Amino acid sequence: MTKEEKRLDRLNELLFALPVDNMPMTLSELDGYVTGVLACPEMIPPSEWLPEVWGETGDAQFPDQKAAEETIGAVMEHYNSVAGTMTRSLWIEPIYEVDPNSDETLWEPWVDGFTRAMRLRPEAWENLLDLADDETRATMIFMMALQDIYTGNSKFTDDEIDEIDLEAPDLIPNCVATILHQSRPELAGAVPANRSSKPHKATLRPGRNDPCSCGSGRKYKLCCGRH
Repeated sequence: MTKEEKRLDRLNELLFALPVDNMPMTLSELDGYVTGVLACPEMIPPSEWLPEVWGETGDAQFPDQKAAEETIGAVMEHYNSVAGTMTRSLWIEPIYEVDPNSDETLWEPWVDGFTRAMRLRPEAWENLLDLADDETRATMIFMMALQDIYTGNSKFTDDEIDEIDLEAPDLIPNCVATILHQSRPELAGAVPANRSSKPHKATLRPGRNDPCSCGSGRKYKLCCGRH
């Protein structure tokens, strides 16, 4: 087990130790949530977003100071880890839950976390939607449509939902990259003047079960997708 895997396992344990009746975030929800916080056009201080992690009341009910310090420290470490990934590249690697019975990838908790972060600054996101290029606007609408699927409010047909369900895990990183290009332009770097009027399109990464583009003959998730 790598150092990163051990860190995430411990973070998962600490979140699991929070009072379940208060409905604290899972690791996947937290990952989507901090991604949404960091993608927001406006800076959101930890004092505002942290209480949402602990659950509906915003009170973590830590048993002692040691548990409080370790849990808060672990959450902030993950926040900084995601921020570091965004700084190095617009690509993020979402942490999805997996159904132990069917081995199905569950993207819904991650999207729920991301959209919960959006609700912290609704006006900022609305302004971004109004000013965004067509690509970014369509991407933001798609992310909100994923949340509607999760909450049972989607107007898509069952067949359409089934198709989106299969594609969503691979599409979400591309969606985030496209949004970041406009919501956090300082991360994307300077855009050449002759391209300023062109919408940004994030390059689609190979699907997890697609053949790896390196030519190894292995599936992407078992080759370059592991790094």
